[in-house]
Amino acid sequence: MLGKALGQPAHHPLSRPRSLWSAFHIDPILLGLLLLLIGGGLFILYSGADRNIEVVKAQGIRMAVALVVMMVFAQLDPAVFRRWAPWLYLVGVIALVAVLLVGVGAKGAQRWLAIPGLPRFQPSELMKLVVPMMTAWYLSRHFLPPRLSRVAVALAIVLVPMAMIIMQPDLGTSLLVGAAGLFVVFFGGMSWRLIGAFVAMVSVAAPLMWFFVMRDYQKQRVLTLLDPQSDPLGAGWNIIQSKTAIGSGGVDGKGWLQGTQSHLEFLPESHTDFIVAVLAEEFGFIGILALLTLYLLIILRCLYISATAQDSFSRLLAGALTMTFFIYIFVNMGMVSGLLPVVGVPLPLISYGGTSGVTLMAAFGVLMSIHTHRRMISA
Repeated sequence: MLGKALGQPAHHPLSRPRSLWSAFHIDPILLGLLLLLIGGGLFILYSGADRNIEVVKAQGIRMAVALVVMMVFAQLDPAVFRRWAPWLYLVGVIALVAVLLVGVGAKGAQRWLAIPGLPRFQPSELMKLVVPMMTAWYLSRHFLPPRLSRVAVALAIVLVPMAMIIMQPDLGTSLLVGAAGLFVVFFGGMSWRLIGAFVAMVSVAAPLMWFFVMRDYQKQRVLTLLDPQSDPLGAGWNIIQSKTAIGSGGVDGKGWLQGTQSHLEFLPESHTDFIVAVLAEEFGFIGILALLTLYLLIILRCLYISATAQDSFSRLLAGALTMTFFIYIFVNMGMVSGLLPVVGVPLPLISYGGTSGVTLMAAFGVLMSIHTHRRMISA
């Protein structure tokens, strides 16, 4: 009343002035953690790339582009993602079909599309975002937890693009796409009985996949995992050298730029898939623990965003994107340490490469959009 008497605008008691962060729809905590991770990644990359500053500059440019993509996605209201999900899914599936028919091949794989006037791109990377988005769109349109028939439709939404990506072949990306979609189904309230039945079906299908689906090099990766010493100078070389680098780091490591396995070129792909072995050798257990702590903080922040989302679509999508980020970390560290087969999954925002980094930062942009576009519900 006093404000009105003095001619000042009256404010709702629950309203707060918008900060600069909220005006640009950026979550400062998540942004700070991501910048710390990217900065640390460039620091390790300099050593992993054998002090090649050009590699670090190229990665820095890629990460700058990825940050811009993140900010663009953060500006979009979650309703935009929900509205466009079916159309993006349709475009993605058509693009995957085009890859199989007229795609560009490299190193025995046909994974890219080359459209005149546009840079070559990999449609399967798009599906890491689109598949969970489409699955969340479908399930959120119905009552949760979903009935068996709707679970079946959701699984079909996930398995169709996953199967096409396997045919390229790209086992690593197909696992990430499948995990992203399956996490949506899980968070939607899939019963443990159905989960058990699904696991049983996968177990039964595994021998069939071994004989009729998996290619020779994929079988060799599994056999190498079980016994890397069977071919120490061939298929087992990567894992043996990686485990040697990790073990030689000890508690506090040999020191930055002092790793022998990477700098004497024993460790293959030291700046891409196996970069965590460089970190372990040069900074030891303490360095790995610091990296895992940073990853954990990012995941916890993203889970908080998921838990506080205001609608089922946003909660399902945010939870799935968060757990996909976790799968990146789990699979990469598992294969580098010899616990999982080598499937070509990079260490997120640390390994050299642009496509996966842009996709991940776009996912974080979606998470920021979900968090910063929440609307206050007043009585």
